Amino acid sequence: MPLIAHPQSMAFEAPLALTSGASIAGYTLAYETYGQLNADRSNAVLVCHALNASHHVAGVYEGQSKSEGWWDNMIGPGKPVDTDRFFVIGVNNLGSCFGSTGPMHANPATGRPYGADFPVVTVEDWVNAQARLLDALGIESLAAVMGGSLGGMQALSWTLQYPQRVRHAVVVASAPNLNAENIAFNEVARRAIVTDPDFHGGHFYGHGVVPKRGLRIARMIGHITYLSDDVMNEKFGRQLREGISPKYSTQDVEFQIESYLRYQGDKFSEYFDANTYLLITRALDYFDPAGRHGGSLAQALAQAQAKFLLVSFSTDWRFSPARSREIVKALLDNRRDVSYAEIDAPHGHDAFLLEDPRYHAVVRSFFERIGSGVAA
Repeated sequence: MPLIAHPQSMAFEAPLALTSGASIAGYTLAYETYGQLNADRSNAVLVCHALNASHHVAGVYEGQSKSEGWWDNMIGPGKPVDTDRFFVIGVNNLGSCFGSTGPMHANPATGRPYGADFPVVTVEDWVNAQARLLDALGIESLAAVMGGSLGGMQALSWTLQYPQRVRHAVVVASAPNLNAENIAFNEVARRAIVTDPDFHGGHFYGHGVVPKRGLRIARMIGHITYLSDDVMNEKFGRQLREGISPKYSTQDVEFQIESYLRYQGDKFSEYFDANTYLLITRALDYFDPAGRHGGSLAQALAQAQAKFLLVSFSTDWRFSPARSREIVKALLDNRRDVSYAEIDAPHGHDAFLLEDPRYHAVVRSFFERIGSGVAA
């Protein structure tokens, strides 16, 4: 029997102070849980999501085909993160467009959608909001916090903001901050959105339009960075879309890779919110725990007390293994307990979402160690 997921939500009236100096009150967080919380509440695992994912981490929605959670191959009964043993929580972040309060929701002060007026949020703000949800669920400490990519940044931040509440941290295909190239990719994607004539300064909801052209381009740019050169060449190479002769057109779709990217862009523009894209990519840009310690990552991570597992992938050039090794070194400089796996995989950044036996075996082994110290 598949794991059946049940979306939930929780409202918070008290203002949440944000890194920017602003605050937000009267917000809602969407979340899902899988498995059972044990008697001493010691088996909770928080899973943090990446840019375009959500709280729907695992399982399926009853009666809905193709509704698997985004990390369903990792989390569930008998899987590397075994929901027969752990109580797993997925939370949709503030500012997202999958149930938690975000730009498309009504601003209590005006009664109109927030749009561009939604406050800028950071990784640290998301962690604080997640902590409030855990407080409300009666969970004082986490057996583990886990995430890939931007989710890995949140997992790392948990160990710094709430070191006493996190016993283990799993950081997959992530980095201690974005390099200039990554920030540049994010900025080009944002420019594509804000220069779309249908963007209307972020207040497009009232105009009955969606800046789909900008969203399509943003997704195409992002998708290129998630795949490795090897995967793109293997899947598409230089194959023409139609026939064996080019049309010699600057406007038509000529190559299979062009067709694929346009398909991904079209699909993304149908379900993702443009303002959310701006918010989340900016949160990625801002994340830099070492920045508050004169650029010293070792000093930033000195306060972490958790035991760590870091995983990277050989062909991931967006969050390269070298970035994970920076975190490993900083933790070792502080004599922290760290395990590190560098998986030789051809899939690029997207490898963290795929079912690679070596990768899953590493995660399974780590969670079996965690589980040995958790009451039934």
